[in-house]
Order: sequence, then structure tokens, then C-alpha cells
Amino acid sequence: MSKPTFAGSNASLVRAHNLRAVLNQFLDASSVSRVQLAERTSLSNTTITHLIDDLLAHGIVVEDESETARHNGHRRVGRPRTALRINPNARHAVGVHIGIGILRVAVVNLHAEIIHNTIAEFDVGAPAARVLSQIAVLVKRAIANSNIQLDRLIGLGIGASGLVDYEAGVNVFAPNLGWRDVPVRAWMHDRLGLPTTVDNNVRAMALGEALFGSGRGAGVLAFVYGRIGVGAGFVVNGRPFRGSGAGAGEIGHTVMIPDGGDRCMCGRRGCLETLISEPVLVREAERLARRRPRGALARALRQDGRAKPIERIFAAAREGDASTLGLLEDRARYLGIALANLVNVLNPELILLGGMFAQGSEFFLPVAERVMREQAFASLGDRVRVRPTQFGWRAGVIGAAALALSKFFYQLEDA
Repeated sequence: MSKPTFAGSNASLVRAHNLRAVLNQFLDASSVSRVQLAERTSLSNTTITHLIDDLLAHGIVVEDESETARHNGHRRVGRPRTALRINPNARHAVGVHIGIGILRVAVVNLHAEIIHNTIAEFDVGAPAARVLSQIAVLVKRAIANSNIQLDRLIGLGIGASGLVDYEAGVNVFAPNLGWRDVPVRAWMHDRLGLPTTVDNNVRAMALGEALFGSGRGAGVLAFVYGRIGVGAGFVVNGRPFRGSGAGAGEIGHTVMIPDGGDRCMCGRRGCLETLISEPVLVREAERLARRRPRGALARALRQDGRAKPIERIFAAAREGDASTLGLLEDRARYLGIALANLVNVLNPELILLGGMFAQGSEFFLPVAERVMREQAFASLGDRVRVRPTQFGWRAGVIGAAALALSKFFYQLEDA
């Protein structure tokens, strides 16, 4: 499949830049007039007219006669301006979230709304090529089941675990999967023919929230995710911050206990992941359950059913089991210290929690937020908002799809 264009294959670079400048405005306003677009992009009214006419012809933008565009939040006096808005189903993208042993694939529209999604498990010990082959099958199946037109599919975004070289599209190192130097972008493009972009999965989640979720309007956003590992993604002024070696956000491998800490998957000791990841919480909960085999926690862990151990732990805490609540509070303190360090370095205005931190937010968030405010330098922590992700389990695939939507549709330059 070739990469579709918005306005023909012979458009100049300047025209493409101007076109994306216009499209970008629709992320910040559900409807906007031609005059407002000219004001906000500093483009001439004539240029705006030509671009909008083209977008209307291709069905990407539609006029909404039932609404008139607002100016600074107030309706203008005089002749109403026709509101323009994105037609969300004019184009689609595919997002792939590669977790630890789990794959999520979704087809989304231009509002990052999920049209079709699927989930599958994989063996974490399997070779990377086998997992990528499984992903390719899932992507083809998702596209077929979504009933979208292939010429309206703009691209594929993949959020991968561990260190990712965004420019090369290579998964450099995923310690929890045992992957090194896996050419994800080239592999998927060769087999699917779709324009593909690859980034760290938590960084993708941060981008998804910044473009389509709770992070819209935040100048500096941090997304902190906890599951098998712990990671963070940063978006600064609408752009993902990757660092000089694409390693920004690996807070799970910040050393919390330098002497005598448990060994981490990365090979070092005392990392944050050894204190606050899901496997650690499950292990500690099982230890507590053995001490009190008739307690609520032990009963919850013994229950049959499809609930995962971490969900059973949260269930015991919601029943008020003191030992479970104590465990979660103790580990939430370490999360709070990590957030305080993050605040001291990055000074974000918003921190979003994802994964199990959002799933059990009533246990993690209050303690972590309090400790963050206590431990952050001066009053830096007082101005930081801490919230669970808006997207829940969808954060991974929406973030991955946001990589494609950002790079191939909305942004003025590569995400």
C-alpha cells in the first residue's frame, strides 16, 4: 500500500506544511471558521480558502451549518461564520501496542476513536520475528474486520517496550522481552506496505493523551506507566521528548536502593521496578497471604476465575483488608519519591498515571501525590496535577495510533 496524500502527489513542501498547519488547528478546536484559521496560522485568507476547498473536496473537512464558529469563546456579532470541522472517519490509522506478553491492535479514526480492536497474548520467550509475524496477521485481520477503505488508511503506529530508536524504527533493547536491535519498522513495512512509525510504548501513550486526551493544552506532560515494568513518557509543547539517545523516561531503572536491593531485569540492583512493578506486588501479596491463610487477601488470591492476581489484590484492598492496604501504601511511597525526582528534573504541569497505577488509582494516587509534594524541591510539586489516564486500557493502542496520526496527518514535522 502506498502512502495516501491529502491533495495530490504533486503538492509542494510549502503547501504540505501549510496543509498540516491547518489540520493541526482542528486538534485544538472542534469547529473553527476560515477567518479563525487564517488568524491562528498566519496564512492569508486566499491560502486558507484554497486549502479548505481541497480538504472539503476530499471529504476530510466538512461544513457544519448548524453551528457557527466562535471567537475567543463568544459568538461574534454580524453575519455568522460557517463552522468547519474534521470528518473523523475520512481517514484511519492502525495502532499496535506491544506489551509484555500482550498485543493490542486497533483501527482508529482521526479523533483517535477506536473503530475495531483486538487483543492477543504471546510468549515472552519467543523470537522477535515470530512476534512480529503475529502482529502482521493481527493488523491485516483488524483492517479487514473494520471495513475501512484501504486508500483511506494513512499508516501504522507501533508502541514497543524498552529503548526504541525512533529515527531508525529499531527496538534497541527490551529487557523484559530479551529483544536487541529488532528492526520493527522495516520488518512491518516490508510485510504490510504501510507507512510505519515506531516509538517507546509509554512515550506513545503520553503523545496520545497530549493530542486526544487529558493532556491537551498541557505544556509539559509526563505519563507514568506501571505493569510488568515501570516507564515514563514526556511531551513538551506538543512534541515527544526522547533525549539524546531515545532513552528519556526509563524511570523504572532509576536506583532507589543502591546497596542490597533486589536484582532487576536490566541486570542492576535496587531499581524502581524491583519495588513497584506488578510481579513484585503479586510476590509480596502472596507472601502476606501465606502469613494469614484465612484473610481476605488469601481468599482473593485463591479465587477461581479470569481475574488476574493484581486485580484480586485490588479487590482485597477494596474490601478493606489491612495487610493489602498496607502493602499498597508502602509501595505507593516509592512511586511518590520517583514522581518527586521527576518533578525536580522535568517540572511538568501534569502527571498522568497508567497501567496498574490507574487501575488501582484510589490506592496509589493519594499517597504518591502526597509524597511527591513533600519530597519535591521547594514548592515545585504544589503546582503539579496528578491524574489517572483518561483512556484506561486503551492508552496503549490510542498512543500507538497517535504516532501514525501525528506523523502522517496532523503535525508540521515528525512527531
